[in-house]
Amino acid sequence: MRRSAVLTAGALAGAVALTGCSGSGAESGTDKAELAVSSSYMPQPVSTDMAAGFLTITNEGAAEDTLTSVTSDVAGQVTMHSTVGGAMAEKSSFSIPAHGRLVFRSGGNHLMFEELKRAPKQGQTVAVKLTFATSGPLTVEMPVKSATYNPTTGH
Repeated sequence: MRRSAVLTAGALAGAVALTGCSGSGAESGTDKAELAVSSSYMPQPVSTDMAAGFLTITNEGAAEDTLTSVTSDVAGQVTMHSTVGGAMAEKSSFSIPAHGRLVFRSGGNHLMFEELKRAPKQGQTVAVKLTFATSGPLTVEMPVKSATYNPTTGH
């Protein structure tokens, strides 16, 4: 009988140890991106078929993510561009580093709303859907500012 109690205690200790291991393995799955959008705006377009858009995506999470596409009901398509040394290039994606940010600003990375279906006017908002490789999509209500708007946030 005494031997049976020792075996039972040993089995319980082993079960507790295994449970602890599986718990720590599950915690490693929490390393993910935590995305938020701020400082979004669209200058009122001066063209009838094209507009620009700017915003900042912040990642407070422990994993990188990638912005893979942008859509809006105001445009036939939204393309993403980088600007380096004055040269603009269309990009299919942008990385958002863990504990970092991705900035779209005038003169740098930016969004181009092409084939406008309507002309956004100052004071209105434009719905923009951001799609990511890992995280769920985010929808942003982007305010339309004056064509000459220059934000104090630097973008």
